[in-house]
Amino acid sequence: MHHFTRLALASALAISAGTGAALAQGEITVAIQLEPPHLDPTSAAAGAIDSVVYANIFEGLTRFASDGSIIPGLAESWEISEDGTTYTFTLHDGVMFHDGTTMDAEDVKFSLDRARAEDSTNAQKALFAGIQSVDVVDPTTVKVTLGAPDGSFLFNMAWGDAVIVAPESIENIKSTPIGTGAFKFVNWTQGDSVVMEKNPDYWGTPAKLDKATIKFISDPTAAFAAVMAEDIDAFAGFPAPENLPQFEADPRFQVLNGSTEGETILAMNNKAAPFDNVKVREAVSHAIDRQAIIDGAMFGLGTPIGTHFAPHNPAYVDLTGMSNYDPEKAKALLAEAGLADGFETTLHLPPPSYARRGGEIIAAQLAAVGITAEIINVEWAQWLESVFRGKDFGLTIVSHTEPMDINIYARPDYYFQYDSKAFQDLMTKLNGTTDTEGRTAILQEAQEMIAGDYVNAYLFELAFTTVAKAGIQGLWVNAPTQATDLTGVSWAD
Repeated sequence: MHHFTRLALASALAISAGTGAALAQGEITVAIQLEPPHLDPTSAAAGAIDSVVYANIFEGLTRFASDGSIIPGLAESWEISEDGTTYTFTLHDGVMFHDGTTMDAEDVKFSLDRARAEDSTNAQKALFAGIQSVDVVDPTTVKVTLGAPDGSFLFNMAWGDAVIVAPESIENIKSTPIGTGAFKFVNWTQGDSVVMEKNPDYWGTPAKLDKATIKFISDPTAAFAAVMAEDIDAFAGFPAPENLPQFEADPRFQVLNGSTEGETILAMNNKAAPFDNVKVREAVSHAIDRQAIIDGAMFGLGTPIGTHFAPHNPAYVDLTGMSNYDPEKAKALLAEAGLADGFETTLHLPPPSYARRGGEIIAAQLAAVGITAEIINVEWAQWLESVFRGKDFGLTIVSHTEPMDINIYARPDYYFQYDSKAFQDLMTKLNGTTDTEGRTAILQEAQEMIAGDYVNAYLFELAFTTVAKAGIQGLWVNAPTQATDLTGVSWAD
């Protein structure tokens, strides 16, 4: 009897292992926290749409690689005119949409014209504002003419808001997304998941997986339970950092610690006294212990930054040394500014834990050098109203998650109210520069300028953590844009 059970058990295990492995090799279920309102990335601001469809279902002329660089997408190459205003894109030949219709220059014109139209509901109309005309040269050639040179144009075309869609399938795109990507949309069970399958007619490198399911689990406790029970294969942007040590210690799992485009900053109102004095802003920067905030508020996750730029970007300069933690120096600077006894200010904190948890720590660090910050907790609507629009604040904490957004420092009416002609001129120069080396040099100068003006106190780049089963390879570690790109994902043999 005993012998028989063991045999039966062994063969049952062998059978289940066999089928399980066979199924698992071709399929994956990845969870994310937020469910999108619909599935058209070209007509809503919700980043959760891109988290599902970017690169998987929809593609643009260019695309973000996992390191944040811009690589060719549906355009295999392009030529830029001498004056930087004309971009002639050569499209891949023989590309088909998932419904079998052809993707050609007419679709590119349709997509760009739709995005920049007066009645467009595109959330990032500014990306297309510089376009004067889009002309079809032939089926695989499109000419885009800009009103002025814009060195960010190829970058702009990589956003999810700029993907190529077809007039034939636009009507139902929100519920039935038809793109050109390596995966085709199968179905969306609202409140649960979106299912995709391999596109057998894909023009590029085909997906290694036959089927992919993106599941929505918003509750951190439920997220932990689903990963532990192996109900899902991976969780991208795992929402419970306190559970990560448990996964790191478990051989069944791998933990990928990446970063986002989220520069988390202690913003200062540069036009309101005493923050209109650079010495005071420098004092605040030296009063902050970044690592204590990362450890205390983020369970150690996050990369310290000394300027408004993502550390994973090839053009990043590490300037944390310019604002190193030095309370004595902070006190000396306050004395130089005529504030030897310190001062009182407000600290507005929006809901995310980096702000609420981080704010408590920062208030204590500021108090140690004589600055009394009154904590005011606000909901997002209030933050937008009083801080962002009203500019009625002394200090606030927020994470700027848009990619490559250092150009916000060229807007004098932006909420932190930094007004530097030198910086504005630098951004104009950047827009007129198209070669990578030239742009890198300008971006580095820009990073140094705002760090030297101590516009804000730069804290850390928001982390992006993925927990996955040990056998999965090819998941994005960083999040240069909101995406769960599964086009290069596979199971290890």
